[in-house]
Amino acid sequence: MSARPARPGAGRARLVWLSGYALATFLAFPQPFAGRVLDLGFALAWVVPALLARGLRGLAPRRAAALGFGAGLAAHSAVLHWIYVVTVVYGHAPVIAGFLAPVALAAYVALFTAAFGAGLAWLAARGAAGPWQLAALWTLLDHARSFVFTGFPWATLGYAQHENAALLGLASLTGVYGLSFASALGAFALDAALRARAARRRVERGAATAALGLALLLGLGAALRAPEAGPEEPRLRVAVAQGNIEQGQKWSPGWVQRTLGIYADLTRRAAAAGAQLVVWPESAVPGAAGPGDAEGEWLAALARETGVSLVVGAVGLETDALGRITAFYDSAHLLDAQGRFLGRYDKSHLVPFGEYVPLRDLLGRFLSAVARGIASLDVSAGPGPAALVLGEGESALRLGVPVCYELIFPDLVRRFAGEAGAELLLGITNDAWYGRTGAPHQFLAITALRAAESRLWLARAANTGVSAFIDSRGRVVAQTRIFERDLLIRDLPLRRPPLGGSFYARHGDVFAWSCWLGLAAASVRAWRRGAGTRAGEAGKRGAHGGGQ
Repeated sequence: MSARPARPGAGRARLVWLSGYALATFLAFPQPFAGRVLDLGFALAWVVPALLARGLRGLAPRRAAALGFGAGLAAHSAVLHWIYVVTVVYGHAPVIAGFLAPVALAAYVALFTAAFGAGLAWLAARGAAGPWQLAALWTLLDHARSFVFTGFPWATLGYAQHENAALLGLASLTGVYGLSFASALGAFALDAALRARAARRRVERGAATAALGLALLLGLGAALRAPEAGPEEPRLRVAVAQGNIEQGQKWSPGWVQRTLGIYADLTRRAAAAGAQLVVWPESAVPGAAGPGDAEGEWLAALARETGVSLVVGAVGLETDALGRITAFYDSAHLLDAQGRFLGRYDKSHLVPFGEYVPLRDLLGRFLSAVARGIASLDVSAGPGPAALVLGEGESALRLGVPVCYELIFPDLVRRFAGEAGAELLLGITNDAWYGRTGAPHQFLAITALRAAESRLWLARAANTGVSAFIDSRGRVVAQTRIFERDLLIRDLPLRRPPLGGSFYARHGDVFAWSCWLGLAAASVRAWRRGAGTRAGEAGKRGAHGGGQ
């Protein structure tokens, strides 16, 4: 079936709708403005999908894909503007690379926007582009962004709802994808109702059932909210240290002792306030810090002096029998209050072109890692999520410590709670790379969903902020300002199953995969119905010709 003929002024109207989509997408995620953080996602999440669909309706699949790609490229180039700071200010790349890098990364995201456009056109041509089908299409594409070409699920629609208390409860069942689905379903139902009103016709049944479905999802989200911590729940007094070490100085040899002194002072202050565990950010120690290393011995002495346990971001090393370094990792080290090294977690999902160069044999002559400071060679990937264990026996505490980039991957983080059995999450990161852009605040919103999905409390230690405590409902209950030296201390509940370890933590992306299956089934029905209709029309033409 061909696309409908264009109406006069249709091209201008499409430009308005698609421009609105790009602007609304940018504003749907936290952005700094006039010294404050502008966060309009709770409202704009309900209109972003509808604006895109309005701009693409009535087009053939190829044209819809092309315009969808352009709209997605504009929207996400704006959202990812902070890549310029990463590449030019701290990566020391040429300015032209700083302008091209956000566009290149946005082009990856725009491929999925193009796929939505093509899918919308294909479904519409077969009369199957209702709110349910389009919401499933949107959600499965959000899900695909978490793993296709290693994935980059930054600014997927569900994160715009990070302050929606009713929808946050859904995350423990569906992950962030349930929030994407609910937002898209509401947007497409509203769009269908408005189009029906403009055409002076009755609202289609699909739109009416979508509105009912959204109401049920909101009710289910409210019912699934994690219970408030009771007085009988065990707690641990945790401190997160924000040293505020500027990225340009972080790896300078002249700053090593000063950096360690800053974190030592924050740790002593935390110990004086009764902290039992102090968490330092990713790569807080600018070098190796394992047993036998000079910095490692210094950390052990600090733990004994203060009587607190430490989780410290630092380089992890592997050596051969002769003591030669064979691999290094972006790691989190755990020391107890006696200064003993109890374990190390090695980051397993690395940043492409930041911590390693994909296809190095092919691309290594032309590309180098942006993240300078540790070494010019690739960082090695750890084996995957595993708990760090503090203590022994029944009183042992299992800690999940996702490192920086890992926090944007729902399926990875949920395995700390599900497979590894963590009772508390500690997210360590270095957001100094992002400067004073929207990225630190967007990353905080992403991290909040990880707590809501697992129903575990989460302590976030960021070098320059935003450091925070996030409760098991995904609410930020305390946070620092960015680019300030600070310390947060709080008694955090420790949650074992069934309070922690949610359905999502145990079973993963069941809901997201159901969207794939549901849309596949709807597409097959639409294709068969279309094939039957075409066969019937051909039969009528044949009978009419025979009668002549």
